Amino acid sequence: MGAAPGEEARELLDPGFRGRSEPQHRVKMKAFAAGRFEVTRGQYRAFVEATGRGSDGCFVWAGTDFRWDDARDWRDPGFPQDEQHPATCVSWEDAAAYAAWLAGRTGRKYRLPSEAEWEYAARAGTATARYWGDEAGASCEHANAADRATAAQVPGTRDWTIVDCDDRYPYTAPVGRLRANAFGLHDMLGNVEEWTQDCWNGNYRGAPADGSAWAAGDCEQRTVRGGSWLDAPVGVRAAYRVGSPTVVRVYRRGFRVAVDAPAARD
Repeated sequence: MGAAPGEEARELLDPGFRGRSEPQHRVKMKAFAAGRFEVTRGQYRAFVEATGRGSDGCFVWAGTDFRWDDARDWRDPGFPQDEQHPATCVSWEDAAAYAAWLAGRTGRKYRLPSEAEWEYAARAGTATARYWGDEAGASCEHANAADRATAAQVPGTRDWTIVDCDDRYPYTAPVGRLRANAFGLHDMLGNVEEWTQDCWNGNYRGAPADGSAWAAGDCEQRTVRGGSWLDAPVGVRAAYRVGSPTVVRVYRRGFRVAVDAPAARD
Protein backbone atom coordinates (compact mmCIF):
# COMPACT_ATOMS: atom_id res chain seq x y z
CA MET A 1 0.00 0.00 0.00
CA GLY A 2 1.27 3.47 -0.89
CA ALA A 3 3.40 5.09 -3.55
CA ALA A 4 6.47 3.24 -4.75
CA PRO A 5 9.82 4.95 -4.12
CA GLY A 6 10.34 7.65 -6.74
CA GLU A 7 6.74 7.57 -8.01
CA GLU A 8 5.72 10.99 -6.71
CA ALA A 9 8.80 12.69 -8.21
CA ARG A 10 8.34 10.88 -11.53
CA GLU A 11 4.71 12.00 -11.65
CA LEU A 12 5.79 15.61 -10.89
CA LEU A 13 3.60 15.78 -7.81
CA ASP A 14 3.84 19.21 -6.19
CA PRO A 15 6.47 19.03 -3.42
CA GLY A 16 3.93 20.31 -0.90
CA PHE A 17 1.85 17.16 -1.44
CA ARG A 18 4.67 14.63 -1.45
CA GLY A 19 5.05 12.07 1.32
CA ARG A 20 1.32 11.68 1.96
CA SER A 21 1.33 8.22 0.36
CA GLU A 22 4.48 7.05 2.13
CA PRO A 23 6.00 4.95 3.48
CA GLN A 24 4.91 2.13 1.24
CA HIS A 25 3.97 -0.79 3.50
CA ARG A 26 2.39 -4.23 3.55
CA VAL A 27 -1.21 -4.75 4.69
CA LYS A 28 -2.87 -8.10 5.34
CA MET A 29 -6.43 -7.83 4.08
CA LYS A 30 -9.56 -9.51 5.38
CA ALA A 31 -12.23 -10.64 2.95
CA PHE A 32 -14.69 -7.96 1.85
CA ALA A 33 -16.76 -6.97 -1.16
CA ALA A 34 -16.81 -3.60 -2.92
CA GLY A 35 -19.37 -2.12 -5.27
CA ARG A 36 -18.65 -2.75 -8.94
CA PHE A 37 -19.76 0.81 -9.60
CA GLU A 38 -19.86 4.14 -7.84
CA VAL A 39 -23.23 4.87 -6.22
CA THR A 40 -25.40 6.42 -8.92
CA ARG A 41 -27.61 9.47 -8.78
CA GLY A 42 -30.64 7.20 -9.12
CA GLN A 43 -29.55 5.08 -6.15
CA TYR A 44 -28.85 8.18 -4.09
CA ARG A 45 -32.26 9.59 -5.03
CA ALA A 46 -33.94 6.49 -3.57
CA PHE A 47 -32.10 7.11 -0.29
CA VAL A 48 -33.10 10.79 -0.20
CA GLU A 49 -36.73 10.01 -0.96
CA ALA A 50 -36.80 7.36 1.78
CA THR A 51 -35.05 9.45 4.45
CA GLY A 52 -35.73 13.07 3.54
CA ARG A 53 -32.04 13.91 3.74
CA GLY A 54 -31.39 17.45 2.59
CA SER A 55 -28.63 19.19 0.66
CA ASP A 56 -27.67 22.84 0.88
CA GLY A 57 -25.15 23.67 -1.80
CA CYS A 58 -21.88 22.41 -3.22
CA PHE A 59 -18.39 23.56 -4.23
CA VAL A 60 -18.17 23.90 -8.02
CA TRP A 61 -15.52 25.00 -10.50
CA ALA A 62 -16.46 28.53 -11.58
CA GLY A 63 -13.95 28.85 -14.41
CA THR A 64 -11.24 30.48 -12.29
CA ASP A 65 -11.58 28.82 -8.88
CA PHE A 66 -13.75 26.55 -6.75
CA ARG A 67 -16.69 28.39 -5.17
CA TRP A 68 -19.62 27.45 -2.96
CA ASP A 69 -22.90 27.58 -4.88
CA ASP A 70 -26.10 27.39 -2.84
CA ALA A 71 -28.07 26.45 -5.96
CA ARG A 72 -26.10 23.27 -6.71
CA ASP A 73 -26.58 19.83 -5.23
CA TRP A 74 -26.68 16.16 -6.25
CA ARG A 75 -29.80 16.81 -8.36
CA ASP A 76 -28.10 19.54 -10.38
CA PRO A 77 -24.33 19.77 -9.91
CA GLY A 78 -23.98 22.24 -12.77
CA PHE A 79 -23.46 19.84 -15.66
CA PRO A 80 -25.68 17.28 -17.44
CA GLN A 81 -26.30 13.96 -15.69
CA ASP A 82 -28.87 11.19 -15.74
CA GLU A 83 -29.69 8.55 -13.14
CA GLN A 84 -26.82 6.29 -14.27
CA HIS A 85 -24.15 8.90 -13.55
CA PRO A 86 -22.38 8.80 -10.19
CA ALA A 87 -23.91 10.84 -7.39
CA THR A 88 -21.88 14.01 -6.75
CA CYS A 89 -22.08 16.91 -4.28
CA VAL A 90 -22.15 14.30 -1.50
CA SER A 91 -20.39 14.89 1.82
CA TRP A 92 -18.75 12.16 3.90
CA GLU A 93 -21.67 12.45 6.31
CA ASP A 94 -24.10 11.94 3.41
CA ALA A 95 -22.17 8.92 2.15
CA ALA A 96 -21.97 7.33 5.61
CA ALA A 97 -25.71 7.91 6.10
CA TYR A 98 -26.43 6.24 2.75
CA ALA A 99 -24.39 3.19 3.73
CA ALA A 100 -26.19 2.97 7.10
CA TRP A 101 -29.57 3.25 5.37
CA LEU A 102 -28.63 0.52 2.90
CA ALA A 103 -27.43 -1.71 5.75
CA GLY A 104 -30.71 -1.23 7.59
CA ARG A 105 -32.73 -1.95 4.47
CA THR A 106 -30.84 -5.12 3.49
CA GLY A 107 -29.59 -6.52 6.81
CA ARG A 108 -26.02 -6.59 5.48
CA LYS A 109 -23.16 -4.55 6.95
CA TYR A 110 -22.79 -1.98 4.20
CA ARG A 111 -20.33 0.83 4.90
CA LEU A 112 -17.73 2.97 3.24
CA PRO A 113 -14.53 1.08 2.39
CA SER A 114 -11.47 1.59 4.52
CA GLU A 115 -8.63 3.35 2.76
CA ALA A 116 -6.67 0.09 2.61
CA GLU A 117 -9.68 -1.74 1.15
CA TRP A 118 -10.11 1.01 -1.40
CA GLU A 119 -6.49 0.82 -2.54
CA TYR A 120 -6.50 -2.99 -2.61
CA ALA A 121 -9.65 -2.88 -4.78
CA ALA A 122 -8.22 -0.17 -7.03
CA ARG A 123 -4.88 -1.88 -7.61
CA ALA A 124 -6.50 -5.25 -8.38
CA GLY A 125 -3.21 -7.09 -7.91
CA THR A 126 -0.98 -4.50 -9.60
CA ALA A 127 1.92 -2.51 -8.16
CA THR A 128 2.05 0.19 -10.86
CA ALA A 129 0.85 3.78 -10.45
CA ARG A 130 -2.41 2.91 -12.19
CA TYR A 131 -4.13 -0.42 -12.61
CA TRP A 132 -3.38 -0.39 -16.35
CA GLY A 133 0.30 0.54 -15.88
CA ASP A 134 2.52 3.46 -14.96
CA GLU A 135 1.76 5.61 -17.99
CA ALA A 136 -1.20 7.99 -17.84
CA GLY A 137 -1.54 8.14 -21.62
CA ALA A 138 -3.82 5.10 -21.88
CA SER A 139 -6.24 6.40 -19.27
CA CYS A 140 -9.06 7.24 -21.69
CA GLU A 141 -9.81 3.53 -22.03
CA HIS A 142 -9.87 3.04 -18.26
CA ALA A 143 -10.57 6.27 -16.36
CA ASN A 144 -12.53 9.47 -16.91
CA ALA A 145 -9.96 12.16 -16.03
CA ALA A 146 -9.03 15.62 -17.33
CA ASP A 147 -8.37 15.18 -21.04
CA ARG A 148 -9.05 16.82 -24.39
CA ALA A 149 -12.80 16.64 -23.80
CA THR A 150 -12.32 18.52 -20.53
CA ALA A 151 -10.13 21.21 -22.08
CA ALA A 152 -12.59 21.71 -24.95
CA GLN A 153 -15.78 21.98 -22.90
CA VAL A 154 -15.08 22.86 -19.24
CA PRO A 155 -14.53 26.62 -18.85
CA GLY A 156 -11.12 27.69 -17.60
CA THR A 157 -9.33 24.38 -18.18
CA ARG A 158 -7.76 24.94 -21.60
CA ASP A 159 -4.29 25.52 -20.14
CA TRP A 160 -4.45 22.72 -17.56
CA THR A 161 -2.25 19.64 -17.56
CA ILE A 162 -4.40 16.93 -19.16
CA VAL A 163 -4.11 13.45 -20.61
CA ASP A 164 -3.58 13.72 -24.36
CA CYS A 165 -6.57 11.61 -25.36
CA ASP A 166 -10.37 11.99 -25.49
CA ASP A 167 -12.69 9.77 -23.45
CA ARG A 168 -15.76 11.68 -24.79
CA TYR A 169 -16.88 12.72 -21.29
CA PRO A 170 -16.03 16.32 -20.32
CA TYR A 171 -17.82 15.85 -17.00
CA THR A 172 -18.93 12.62 -15.29
CA ALA A 173 -19.58 9.48 -17.33
CA PRO A 174 -22.35 6.99 -16.65
CA VAL A 175 -20.89 4.37 -14.32
CA GLY A 176 -19.30 1.36 -15.98
CA ARG A 177 -18.72 2.91 -19.41
CA LEU A 178 -14.94 2.56 -19.23
CA ARG A 179 -12.91 -0.62 -18.89
CA ALA A 180 -12.97 -2.39 -15.51
CA ASN A 181 -9.85 -3.37 -13.61
CA ALA A 182 -8.81 -7.00 -13.10
CA PHE A 183 -11.26 -7.35 -10.18
CA GLY A 184 -14.17 -6.27 -12.39
CA LEU A 185 -14.52 -2.88 -10.67
CA HIS A 186 -15.22 0.20 -12.78
CA ASP A 187 -14.11 3.79 -12.26
CA MET A 188 -11.80 3.07 -9.34
CA LEU A 189 -9.73 5.89 -10.81
CA GLY A 190 -11.39 8.97 -12.25
CA ASN A 191 -15.05 9.83 -12.79
CA VAL A 192 -15.66 10.95 -9.19
CA GLU A 193 -13.17 10.88 -6.36
CA GLU A 194 -14.39 8.66 -3.52
CA TRP A 195 -14.81 9.01 0.22
CA THR A 196 -13.36 6.33 2.51
CA GLN A 197 -13.96 5.59 6.18
CA ASP A 198 -10.55 6.66 7.43
CA CYS A 199 -9.70 9.70 9.52
CA TRP A 200 -7.13 11.86 7.79
CA ASN A 201 -3.45 11.35 8.54
CA GLY A 202 -0.73 13.14 6.59
CA ASN A 203 1.31 9.98 5.94
CA TYR A 204 1.26 6.24 6.65
CA ARG A 205 3.41 6.18 9.78
CA GLY A 206 1.43 4.15 12.30
CA ALA A 207 -1.26 3.10 9.82
CA PRO A 208 -3.25 -0.09 10.53
CA ALA A 209 -1.67 -3.19 8.99
CA ASP A 210 -4.86 -5.30 8.98
CA GLY A 211 -6.91 -3.41 6.38
CA SER A 212 -9.17 -1.74 8.93
CA ALA A 213 -10.08 1.94 8.83
CA TRP A 214 -7.73 4.34 10.63
CA ALA A 215 -9.84 5.62 13.53
CA ALA A 216 -7.16 7.98 14.90
CA GLY A 217 -5.91 11.27 13.49
CA ASP A 218 -7.98 14.20 12.26
CA CYS A 219 -11.44 12.66 12.24
CA GLU A 220 -13.12 15.91 11.25
CA GLN A 221 -11.50 15.18 7.90
CA ARG A 222 -11.70 11.89 6.02
CA THR A 223 -9.55 10.45 3.27
CA VAL A 224 -10.59 10.84 -0.37
CA ARG A 225 -9.19 8.58 -3.09
CA GLY A 226 -9.12 7.98 -6.83
CA GLY A 227 -9.18 11.36 -8.53
CA SER A 228 -11.98 12.60 -10.78
CA TRP A 229 -13.04 13.75 -14.22
CA LEU A 230 -11.50 17.16 -13.39
CA ASP A 231 -8.13 15.91 -12.16
CA ALA A 232 -4.77 16.00 -13.91
CA PRO A 233 -2.95 12.66 -14.41
CA VAL A 234 -0.90 13.09 -11.21
CA GLY A 235 -4.11 12.86 -9.17
CA VAL A 236 -5.48 9.80 -10.97
CA ARG A 237 -3.27 7.17 -9.36
CA ALA A 238 -3.91 4.27 -7.00
CA ALA A 239 -1.71 5.83 -4.30
CA TYR A 240 -2.93 9.43 -4.50
CA ARG A 241 -4.79 10.65 -1.40
CA VAL A 242 -6.13 13.86 0.09
CA GLY A 243 -8.08 14.75 3.21
CA SER A 244 -11.32 16.75 3.28
CA PRO A 245 -13.78 17.91 5.98
CA THR A 246 -16.67 15.50 6.55
CA VAL A 247 -19.30 18.18 5.88
CA VAL A 248 -17.93 19.41 2.54
CA ARG A 249 -19.76 18.70 -0.71
CA VAL A 250 -17.83 18.99 -3.99
CA TYR A 251 -19.24 18.47 -7.47
CA ARG A 252 -16.46 16.07 -8.48
CA ARG A 253 -16.80 13.83 -5.41
CA GLY A 254 -18.93 10.73 -4.70
CA PHE A 255 -18.48 7.28 -3.20
CA ARG A 256 -18.98 3.54 -3.48
CA VAL A 257 -19.94 1.09 -0.77
CA ALA A 258 -18.25 -1.96 0.70
CA VAL A 259 -19.63 -4.80 2.78
CA ASP A 260 -18.16 -7.39 5.09
CA ALA A 261 -17.81 -10.79 3.42
CA PRO A 262 -20.44 -13.26 4.63
CA ALA A 263 -19.32 -15.99 7.00
CA ALA A 264 -18.72 -19.40 5.45
CA ARG A 265 -21.95 -20.79 6.91
CA ASP A 266 -23.90 -18.13 5.06
